[in-house]
Amino acid sequence: MIKPIIDTHIHLDLYKKEERNEILQSMKQYKIDGLISVSQHFYSAQKNLDFSDKYDRIFPAFGFHPEQPLPNEEELDKLIQFIQEQHTKMIAVGEVGLPYYSRKKDKSIKLEEYIELLERFIILAKQLEKPIILHAVYEDAPIVCSLLEKYSIEKAHFHWFKGDTKTMERMIDSGYFVSVTPDVLYKSEIQRLVVEYPLSQLMVETDGPWPFEDVFKDQVTHPKMIHESINAIANIKYMDKNTVYEKVYRNTMEFYGLGTGE
Repeated sequence: MIKPIIDTHIHLDLYKKEERNEILQSMKQYKIDGLISVSQHFYSAQKNLDFSDKYDRIFPAFGFHPEQPLPNEEELDKLIQFIQEQHTKMIAVGEVGLPYYSRKKDKSIKLEEYIELLERFIILAKQLEKPIILHAVYEDAPIVCSLLEKYSIEKAHFHWFKGDTKTMERMIDSGYFVSVTPDVLYKSEIQRLVVEYPLSQLMVETDGPWPFEDVFKDQVTHPKMIHESINAIANIKYMDKNTVYEKVYRNTMEFYGLGTGE
């Protein structure tokens, strides 16, 4: 039997209209209690705010995705002003972080400029007392951890995290959370993360519409896939599935201030 879940990282605005409608219309059927829809940039943030105004189980996060060219000052000022004006409707600052994958393709990208941008968002999250949702993997993660520590950020959510054991231990000790995608069913490094990370600091996500392989091959990414993730987490940790459902749900509710959980 499936139990309530919350997708803690989805790009709802990037779905085709019919795909998005199918997700929204099937939430009750699949016991999807909420979607945390992260933003790519200013216009993405506007769309996510509009979705949240129409649907009470959509919780928007506003930020600038790092795997794209840097915004100019006018674009950045517009986004920051939007965040400041709409922060009461915003569940978190996100998605923000560092451009790991872009730098692998283009060595000319200057990391320092992205670090400066991320620092502005970290300061903003601190000022607004909001959680921050981070895109920071492999060798970028320690850099981000240092920035979070600099500003004494406690509520940090590393989505789809990948990295070494030393960095994971640092993140665990700092109380940072990570979220697991459906590739936990078939990716050994994500399974290793689940082994290492305490259940008390785990959440689940899809990062949809990003597609998955294996049993999900050729399927439109849907939050219902999280039920398979929960089952995989329970198997990896040798825990009762209902216990995993309840703890992960409660983690999310408490981390994002949605309530006390079930």
